[in-house]
Parts: sequence; structure tokens; C-alpha cells
Amino acid sequence: MARARIYRPSKTAMQSGKAKTKKWVLEFEPSAARKVEPLMGWTSSPDTNTQIVLRFDTKEEAIAYATRRGIDYQVMEAQTARSHLKAYADNFKADRIGQWTH
Repeated sequence: MARARIYRPSKTAMQSGKAKTKKWVLEFEPSAARKVEPLMGWTSSPDTNTQIVLRFDTKEEAIAYATRRGIDYQVMEAQTARSHLKAYADNFKADRIGQWTH
């Protein structure tokens, strides 16, 4: 039986914005190990489900899809990022904590 993960992707290190992080993703876990093809050296697998990535607007839609199709799933909750508001002027405050370096 196919097993899938349902999660909300986090932003990559190469992004400064939150693009492609709003939707929930249903992605199948690999059911077979990858093998190196001896002639060309390519990595291949007989499992084609790992190529499928489905996107949903809500977590409930993804769960409903998996239940309808009889897919065993695991929901991975997204961790919220904490934002630290800082101002450039804080570097020059009189009651600044830490050493002044120059």
C-alpha cells in the first residue's frame, strides 16, 4: 500500500519571500530502493509514485483526497517562524547590550 506525507513546505534558504509555502503538499514516500543502472550509471527506481506531487489549498482537502483514494498518510505539521523586529538604529543605542566594536 502506498504511504504519503502531507506537509506544508518551508521556504528554502535561497528565497527571501514565502513563495510556494502557502499550499499543502501530498508526496508519496519511496516504496522501493533506488538502484544504479550499470550501463549509463543513472539512478532509477521501479516506483513511479515518488514522481507525483499534489498540492492542495488546505490540509483538510489533502486528508480527504488521501482517505478517498485509500492512501495511508502521515501529516507533518508546519512550524511557524518567529520574526525578530530589529531596526538599524538599535546598533547605536546608548543602552546597547554588548561591546561596541569600532
